[in-house]
Amino acid sequence: MTNPSQTIDESCINALRLLAADAIEKAKSGHPGLPMGAAPMAQVLWSRFLNIDPSNPGWPNRDRFVLSAGHGSMLLYGLMHLAGFESVKIEDIKSFRQWGSRTPGHPENRVTAGVEVTTGPLGQGIANAVGLALAERHLATRFNKPGFEVFDHYTYVLMGDGCMMEGISHEACSLAGHLGLGKLIALYDDNHVTIDGPTDLAFSEDVATRFTSYGWHVVTVEDGDRDLGAIAQAIEAAKACSDKPSLIKIHTTIGFGAPTKAGSSETHGSPLGESEIAATRGALRWSHAPFEIPADVRDHMGSIAKRGAQRRGAWEAMVERYRDAHANEAAMLDELLSGELPDGWRDALPKYEPSLKATATRALSGECLNALSEVLTGLIGGSADLTPSNNTRLKSSGSVQRGQLGQCNLHFGVREHAMAAICNGLALHGTGLVPYCATFLSFVDYLRPALRVAAISGAGVIFVMTHDSIAVGEDGPTHQPIEQLASVRAIPEVVVLRPADGNEVAGAYAVAVERRGGPSLLALSRQNLPHLTGTTLEGVARGAYVVSDCQGQPELLLIGTGSELSVCLDAAKTLTIEGQRVRVVSMPSWELFEEQEPAYRESVLPAAATARVAVEAGSSMGWHRYVGDRGEIIAIDRFGASAPSGTCLREFGFSAAHVLEVAKAVLARSAQSR
Repeated sequence: MTNPSQTIDESCINALRLLAADAIEKAKSGHPGLPMGAAPMAQVLWSRFLNIDPSNPGWPNRDRFVLSAGHGSMLLYGLMHLAGFESVKIEDIKSFRQWGSRTPGHPENRVTAGVEVTTGPLGQGIANAVGLALAERHLATRFNKPGFEVFDHYTYVLMGDGCMMEGISHEACSLAGHLGLGKLIALYDDNHVTIDGPTDLAFSEDVATRFTSYGWHVVTVEDGDRDLGAIAQAIEAAKACSDKPSLIKIHTTIGFGAPTKAGSSETHGSPLGESEIAATRGALRWSHAPFEIPADVRDHMGSIAKRGAQRRGAWEAMVERYRDAHANEAAMLDELLSGELPDGWRDALPKYEPSLKATATRALSGECLNALSEVLTGLIGGSADLTPSNNTRLKSSGSVQRGQLGQCNLHFGVREHAMAAICNGLALHGTGLVPYCATFLSFVDYLRPALRVAAISGAGVIFVMTHDSIAVGEDGPTHQPIEQLASVRAIPEVVVLRPADGNEVAGAYAVAVERRGGPSLLALSRQNLPHLTGTTLEGVARGAYVVSDCQGQPELLLIGTGSELSVCLDAAKTLTIEGQRVRVVSMPSWELFEEQEPAYRESVLPAAATARVAVEAGSSMGWHRYVGDRGEIIAIDRFGASAPSGTCLREFGFSAAHVLEVAKAVLARSAQSR
């Protein structure tokens, strides 16, 4: 049993503090300061308010808890362990931060069942939480009926000073206030300390006024170390404010309980040390050995699971009644919650003939999105204030706004970073939503951290990136992507697709929609492109395939992507007339091609065909793997120029004439080497 002079809540809080300190000490690395300082607010939230069922972590109507300050992961693992999650046993706590552990240094949703989103890069979590809260309100608006609150849960997020400073939190929280996401409640661990020292070295803004100006409900708890009643009252007040998101600003002491280190940056990111932990046990009147949890603490925190199981059971019974009362809506709901795509959904994608008028792939993307909106119940998305340019508006739906959260066209404003992270939250809500977001490819740099986290967390977001090359033209180098394709291809588990025409755009969407376990990025043209003979939806799924071939073994391989595929085909016609055996390969996705079996890759790019030319209006980085030592790459490794698109393409060598010239030189070299 715990110290009889402590309340059971105090004992639970101290158990969380010492679990964190002991696990971090055993690992010889970690961040004890936040878990020890924020334990009171976390314990009050979890033990009194949070509706979760540890025996069923995927229950659709559970509350979501996001630890935006992900470095404090041991607080989350301690809470999950005491609440009864099978994914965090005491052995997992003891193996904190070790190889193969289910308790990594920062929370990872694909490693630890019950972790909602992957956090660590500060600010990502609060932006994810906006997406989670938006998903709840969107689905509630669409599916709830009188007497049937199918979606009725809260999104809670614990954030720190670092999250507040990161620009993404400004972007995301501004939008959350604009939309009136009343079931989003952020607990701000206001401890005035960062790694460098006191926050006033770099941070002195009035956070409460800032959030009030966003349209948030704001309340302050002066003593977050001891006043559990005030924390509970603040959460109750936040829940009662249904038309605004809430920020609860809670003053705490980082590393609370550590006699010589509490309140200092020393506790932020380093183990306390054995002597300091021993002194902390004395200061907190905690007599238990490392990793020992008293029975009364386990019993008290076990009430979380009992409460959650009861509420889940009641919800499931209500959903059964809903199926009888609202059969049509229930059918759509079941489709979403199943995670399965409807039968024949691919048939909705447009098919294109070569005789059709040349069209920009960004426009074709819009056609595909609108076609998919007719068959995918969960499709939702929009642009960072570029809807007409990105062609991302769904004609069958209106705009998501306060009071109209059931619509499907999102307006993110000029907030690329938050846009991507919010879409991660929409995807990771786990209820079948298919989010997409869009901007110019050159601005992928503004959202890259969220794209990377999408890949780590397996968020099935479709990134629609238009204006994909120097053919942007007169807007010049700032808007003409060069290195962006190479840089996004460098992110593991991101599938990059650069389609050449309508059938390849349809194929790219088929891939993106089907790959629900990770992000896809489509690079699309601003300029009109011809519909080509030989392109197929199915070919895109293989990453690379033969579009035009010759009789017998090819002497030359021309490899193109996107807008440059048609240039390769034009050059191949001339070479064929001149008697050369030429194969043209479309390679819309390196990642998908590398997933194919070696025999297929050899059938497309035979090793014997060493005369190769790759053509892509972007950086040459990475293309050497496909052209080898004897091939050439027609690319661009400098910034572009402000001029009409046709001029830019011609001057930088993206013309059939230049491809022809380079191809002949490669063929000549190949002949000499034989």
